Amino acid sequence: MSPTSPPPPRSPRAEHRVHDFVAVGLGPFNLGLACLTEPVDGLDGVFLERKPDFDWHSGMFIEGSTLQTPFLSDLVTLADPTSPYSFLNYLKETGRLYAFYIRESFYPLREEFNDYCRWAAAKLPGIRFGEEVTAVTRDAADGTYLVRTPRGEYRGRRLVLGTGTPPYVPEPCRGLGGDLIHNSRYLEHRESLRAKESVTVVGSGQSAAEIYYDLLQDLTPGGFHLTWVTRSPRFFPLEYTKLTLEMTSPEYVDYFHALPAPVRDRLGPAQKNLYKGINTELIDAIFDLLYAKSRRGPVPTRLLTNTALVSAGYADGTYTLGLRHEEQGRDFDLATQGLVLATGYRYAEPPFLAGIADRLARDERGRFAVARNYTVDHAGREVFVQNAELHTHGFAAPDLGMAAYRNSCIIREIAGREVYPIEKSIAFQEFGAPA
Repeated sequence: MSPTSPPPPRSPRAEHRVHDFVAVGLGPFNLGLACLTEPVDGLDGVFLERKPDFDWHSGMFIEGSTLQTPFLSDLVTLADPTSPYSFLNYLKETGRLYAFYIRESFYPLREEFNDYCRWAAAKLPGIRFGEEVTAVTRDAADGTYLVRTPRGEYRGRRLVLGTGTPPYVPEPCRGLGGDLIHNSRYLEHRESLRAKESVTVVGSGQSAAEIYYDLLQDLTPGGFHLTWVTRSPRFFPLEYTKLTLEMTSPEYVDYFHALPAPVRDRLGPAQKNLYKGINTELIDAIFDLLYAKSRRGPVPTRLLTNTALVSAGYADGTYTLGLRHEEQGRDFDLATQGLVLATGYRYAEPPFLAGIADRLARDERGRFAVARNYTVDHAGREVFVQNAELHTHGFAAPDLGMAAYRNSCIIREIAGREVYPIEKSIAFQEFGAPA
């Protein structure tokens, strides 16, 4: 073989051993599960991730941006404060613990949290990067799940699905053409956006606010024109009062899960500002920056609330957005060269589950009927989900602070014993009527 010849293709391999579980996807939730299961004697799991390395929302590593939850909501601490995979241990090993202490902020930088996750992943022998799952079937002979990737096969008695929530693109913008971007790819396109004559950000949450603020800082008279469009009636702050935070608790999950499905579906949209709102400090910083810039004359920007995106077209380098003011019922158009969709993420069922579709429980709307113990199989003990249960368990599903709790529950089900103590009652308030 010459020095420039490509390596021969890697032949598929098959693991003959049967794992206690096979976990698919490696975001913070399954990574936390990997950290918590690694030291447990007699528990054998393997974690498959299609990416070549850990990467979590790197397109939004705007300098200075932080998590919206404190460092205690790391991969392990709320389940096991003594774990070597804690955020504080990461800081100690990297020589940054005292600097973090002096900083006096509970909220890690977003990029710092990603580095911490990469640090933890590098220590775990059960993680397999570059393994994209293509099919899952069940072997009726021995009751195991066969998970296939182009590079091999893995067998497990149980599955844990942590495939994440892909970027959501509103229907009017699908297949639109041009160079529109979802906020998940903002950083790699920031400079090209600044070079345009006009940029519009569509969305109402923290990501939309961070992108607007980032672009606003370079806005000058005669520069590009910046517009922020949100369907919300106002720029909702994240509700972060302590009694509200008690709703991310085992008791509230119990309460929410026991409600009839129509009631849960009605509550879901009404609770968005409890987990999708904007940090109050960022809202204030945006106003202060607008105020400072307005001293030199009108700022070339617009903030449009109550405004829904109902149609979109693209031609000759310009997007034409059909918008509707929802309270007034008035339609109008907006032309823009740059378009950023800060429209969040939504769960999408992985197509590789088709081979076990008959084993998965569903509700009347075809969604996973997720049991209280986070299983979706009819038996209620074999297939677990991470962050696919917003409609059944409430807004605690995507919350980093509840991840260690959920993983503790999943580990209890897999191991058949309570490995990590599971809190059952932590709230002062009562969420339902007295028994």
